[in-house]
Amino acid sequence: MIKNDARGTFEETKVDDGFFVLTFQNENKETVTVERDIDSSFIQFHFCVKGSSAFQFNNGGYTLNIKEETSLLLYNPQRDLPIHLNVNPNSWLVSLIISIKKFHSLFSQEADYITFLSADNIDKKYYKDGKILPSMSIVLNQLIHYNLNQSIKNLYFKGKAFELLSLYFNRNEDADVEQCPFLVDETNVIKIRRAKDIIISRMAEPPSLQELADEIDLSLKKLKEGFKQIYGDSVFSFLLDYKMEVARKYLESGDYNVNEVGLKVGYSTASHFIAAFKKKYGTTPKKYLMSVSS
Repeated sequence: MIKNDARGTFEETKVDDGFFVLTFQNENKETVTVERDIDSSFIQFHFCVKGSSAFQFNNGGYTLNIKEETSLLLYNPQRDLPIHLNVNPNSWLVSLIISIKKFHSLFSQEADYITFLSADNIDKKYYKDGKILPSMSIVLNQLIHYNLNQSIKNLYFKGKAFELLSLYFNRNEDADVEQCPFLVDETNVIKIRRAKDIIISRMAEPPSLQELADEIDLSLKKLKEGFKQIYGDSVFSFLLDYKMEVARKYLESGDYNVNEVGLKVGYSTASHFIAAFKKKYGTTPKKYLMSVSS
């Protein structure tokens, strides 16, 4: 069971046999400690949506920090990894706890690319931290701010938990940075990274692809190919994702209305911004704003 020594919102939802979701919200001015027994047969996925927290192991002898918009995967088949989590003030976390048996059944066809499921590593401990993608942030906020009928909560959480895992392990079939001869030239890599910085800094009025290629002194073809190889997406798909993530953060801040946010990320009409946001996240900016402020 979960134990905590200060007030906060901590909920556990079982979504399937050997699979459950924990949500932690600490809106207090002091740190809250949360504990839960987890044995060695489980994999832990932790996502810090807001603020920061710290996991303690070996009776406080070892600490792993998790910061805002980062994730942490923990798995050690050799020993139990009970949760001892210090949730800092104004911090939110979502955790997926899934048995290795259940997890392997989901990804049995993909074990070759999920490192710790390969035959050589199945009995080894595994640790990985990473960034939370914009698409994952939406799902995490939906879990944190669940406000539908309690009778469908388990079903809703099950769907969102599977969605979160699929986004976490999503890979780009075309992106193979290690084998790409283009990336051997470090000068080209620097130019492509500069291109990314340029479109981000001018996201409201970005240059055309040809203008961008000219500015970084690279051919249009090499710009397109190199950008996809480094960032796993086309220039403007990458920019759209970035703009939508910025828009999402503006909406969450509560400082701007939908029209103002649209203008800030480069949409001259609210309807175009609303359409782009809905296409990306499956909901309108207004409905998303209501979901995070409820």
